Amino acid sequence: MPHPIGPDLIGIQVKDLDAARSFYTDVVGLTVSPFGPPGAVVFDTKPIPFAVRTPVFDLDAVETLGQGGALWFGCDDADALHVHLIEQDVAIDFAPTDGAFGGYFAFRDPFGDTITAHTVQAG
Repeated sequence: MPHPIGPDLIGIQVKDLDAARSFYTDVVGLTVSPFGPPGAVVFDTKPIPFAVRTPVFDLDAVETLGQGGALWFGCDDADALHVHLIEQDVAIDFAPTDGAFGGYFAFRDPFGDTITAHTVQAG
């Protein structure tokens, strides 16, 4: 029987693709992948690519984006990223804390999506 293998791409819909590209590259520090379809920006994240794309439905018709889902980015130092994002005036949902996956915190992108960043353990 055919079956899903697992996540292969994670993407969010945004109202302003250029602003999203700028936020995720200039503020968060992601690198744009050279491969991306029209209407989307794919970032060179590992092990799963992350993308922003133009909406497929009216984003103004929903009250809150991303409810029920969780988007976590692994990073080399969540505490340092937290400080950097504060310096960039990014909204922080909660400050760094320790959890089952190491240190983590959550920030909000300019479109209202909550992103959790956690320090990836070596090895």
